[in-house]
Amino acid sequence: MLIEDNRLLRDAIAQLLASQPDVALVGAAASSEAALRDSHATKAQVVLLDLGLKNDDSVRLVRELKRMAPDVRVIAMDLFPVHEDVVELVKAGVSGFILKDATPADFMNTIRAVAGGSHVLPPPLTDSLFSQIARQAAGRGTQAVIAALRLTQRERQVIDLIGEGLSNKEIAQRLHIATHTVKSHVHNILEKLALHTRLQIAAFARAEGAD
Repeated sequence: MLIEDNRLLRDAIAQLLASQPDVALVGAAASSEAALRDSHATKAQVVLLDLGLKNDDSVRLVRELKRMAPDVRVIAMDLFPVHEDVVELVKAGVSGFILKDATPADFMNTIRAVAGGSHVLPPPLTDSLFSQIARQAAGRGTQAVIAALRLTQRERQVIDLIGEGLSNKEIAQRLHIATHTVKSHVHNILEKLALHTRLQIAAFARAEGAD
């Protein structure tokens, strides 16, 4: 189901979807009211929602769609959503985001991934969103950052050992895991904490200890 008030864009997306052998467009609407009146909105597996609908509250619409059809997967489309809006939309039930400058391949890959149960956030949004979560939690101490970013127990252990000055090889020996696994954990930690170097992770670990 497609909800897009720009007719030219709506027709272009419809043509793209029609060219895909594994996708069926069951309905297209130009407003939230028209979409909610259309029974296809509750029967569709995925709803593509334009965040720029005139005089429409996108968060309210997502909540209403999820109320009417709890299993529907909603994908929000926008040029570049405001970070705060992304957080609210995710809370409302959005499963994925598509930037309107995405390639047709990325567009379809996002739809297929979300239909398959995944949650998709475009790379340009990922770093900035993690940074925002970290900033919001920072005022409440590093324990709040840990909770907000959902660091795993193993990632917590790696952070602590980096804080002690251990190398990847030494961390691997201490935790009885492979060195490449440690590298993967370090990569995930850097992304989640919006950091760039091991030194910054060490500083974070020391701040946590002070907490």
